[in-house]
Amino acid sequence: MQIGIFAKTFPGTDPLSVLSAVRDSGYAGTQFNLACCGLPSMPDAVPAPLITAIRAAAQATGVTLAALSGTYNMAHPDPFVRQKGLAQLSVVIEAAAALSIPLVTLCTGTRHPADQWAHHPENTNPAAWMDMATEMSKALALAEDHGVDLGIEPEQANIVTSAADAKRLISEMRSERLRIVLDPANLFESATPAEARAIVESAVETAAGHIAMAHAKDRHADGRFATAGTGVVDFPDFIARLRSVGFDGPLVTHGLSAAEAPQVAAFLKELV
Repeated sequence: MQIGIFAKTFPGTDPLSVLSAVRDSGYAGTQFNLACCGLPSMPDAVPAPLITAIRAAAQATGVTLAALSGTYNMAHPDPFVRQKGLAQLSVVIEAAAALSIPLVTLCTGTRHPADQWAHHPENTNPAAWMDMATEMSKALALAEDHGVDLGIEPEQANIVTSAADAKRLISEMRSERLRIVLDPANLFESATPAEARAIVESAVETAAGHIAMAHAKDRHADGRFATAGTGVVDFPDFIARLRSVGFDGPLVTHGLSAAEAPQVAAFLKELV
């Protein structure tokens, strides 16, 4: 597995300085975000010189661009918001293809009108799943056109909350371009170490064969997110289980400060 980190962990809007910080903190790869170039994460356009600058920065630093963030609320209650998000996703997918980035990460969304990461009671309504699935079908058509995979991450506040939900969506979409991003800390709200281990074990088994990327984020027992290695997630067990199902892709940490990045890199390298 290749150890990576969210590029947005580090401040700055110059891709060379951001990717240099990624490398200098001990990471070989990154999940990139166009905000690291001074653009919105979901821009209306990406100027050609910025594509050139990102590519040059990756080559100069030797940092692999493992994924590009393309998150918008795919289940937003307003169809015009979804329409705008899809148009911006098209821009992100085109940028990923131009940079030979293999994966664009998505947000399966929520009925919450103001926060795409916040739970809403209507998330379990079949209409919410239908709206999200319609968006996903359109997104996959764009991905197919550009030879890019899309990664969905089970999130407790989103429509897809579990590995089983993700596998259901993959089955419905019937596309090999739809993959899973598995973050152990997003598979539960609060849990004891034993409960967390069992939940993560089941998720890895369910998602086997569909995992494009794993995330390394942690949770405290009371539900607060934590830096990898400081909460209830059993990372040695998680990584061993990923390996046992044949996963050998990027393991990308986030939810940490830039100051913590070197320590987490050392922690994860000991495990992989």
